[in-house]
Amino acid sequence: MDLTLIVVVVVVTALAFDFTNGFHDTANAMATSIATGALKPRTAVIIAGALNFVGAFLSVTVATTISKDLFDQNQIIASGIGPQIIFAGLCGAILWNLLTWLLGLPSSSSHALFGGLIGAMLVALGTGAIKFGGIITAVLLPAVLSPIVAGIVALVATYIGYRIAERGGENTVRAGFKAGQIVSASMVALAHGTNDAQKTMGVITLTLIGAQLLTPADGVPFWVKFVCAAAIALGTYLGGWRIIRTLGKRVGEIETPQGFAAETTSGVLILASSSLGFALSTTQVASGSIFGAAAGRRLATVRWSVAGQMALAWLLTLPAAAAVGAIAALVTNTGALGTVLVVLVVVALSGGIFAASRRKPVTADNVNDVPAGKQPVAAAA
Repeated sequence: MDLTLIVVVVVVTALAFDFTNGFHDTANAMATSIATGALKPRTAVIIAGALNFVGAFLSVTVATTISKDLFDQNQIIASGIGPQIIFAGLCGAILWNLLTWLLGLPSSSSHALFGGLIGAMLVALGTGAIKFGGIITAVLLPAVLSPIVAGIVALVATYIGYRIAERGGENTVRAGFKAGQIVSASMVALAHGTNDAQKTMGVITLTLIGAQLLTPADGVPFWVKFVCAAAIALGTYLGGWRIIRTLGKRVGEIETPQGFAAETTSGVLILASSSLGFALSTTQVASGSIFGAAAGRRLATVRWSVAGQMALAWLLTLPAAAAVGAIAALVTNTGALGTVLVVLVVVALSGGIFAASRRKPVTADNVNDVPAGKQPVAAAA
């Protein structure tokens, strides 16, 4: 396949992933604010989309980590098939994002991306193309630590918030927390754009380097920043209502002090990690914060079975996306016909997942309705 054409295909596919990342992760910023009524659903996604767009321009540290520190650029350039490999990895990430969205599971879009790329790289170039040291320090360690740290911090913050509410007049203080949620949710949306949009920027930059249209010393082009910001903002605006319902209603009944504590914790941790170049999962941070905040209220009900489902999805994300990425790489590397076949399969499967989602649609109008049997059932001490 012509080099220019395959680069275009990869850029379009990367933006498709960025779009799915947006609607998959809207819940990270807005689930608790929607659940508590601090923001109306449609207002929430408009704010989140706008701030995702702005946040994408604030830094390129994470994008640099992905394009330089996780994979060997020299091997990708020397292979002559760098764009094809990245295309295959993106296919694995997109399909995993769509499947977990259908199931309403807040899995990690970031880990789906890294898994897909790792699987494709292993098949096409072998272990030498992967910088395992960078994978461990910038991806795996944050994956293990971030939800735990977020949960503990949010639990403590929630406890403090309720003590403040008791001393200052419960109704007055809770109204203040409700207003504060608008600020804290906005901070998470901004942080999400800063962290997650950069991942797609890094992938497109890596593609351009692999096609020798950029050199490893070049920065991220402005047009790459703009299209990635626009794609994730559009996806966020459309709203991942299924996952918003899971984090906002299925974890437990979230009140305004809990929502404020969860959002503030998530925003601070994500922004700090972005400045350090850690390509962490914003979904894991937000989920950990919400569970910590849910457990931080005395006699709160928390549905820990949902945490088990989410943890299972987190464990499966990297290997599942890697497997799809590896298969896609095997087929793509057979030539232009193989690439066309992969495109057709991904489009068909994506269409099937979307059609399945329309059987029981979740929208802005019913996002706070929880089906029978999925209410919180276990009491937290």
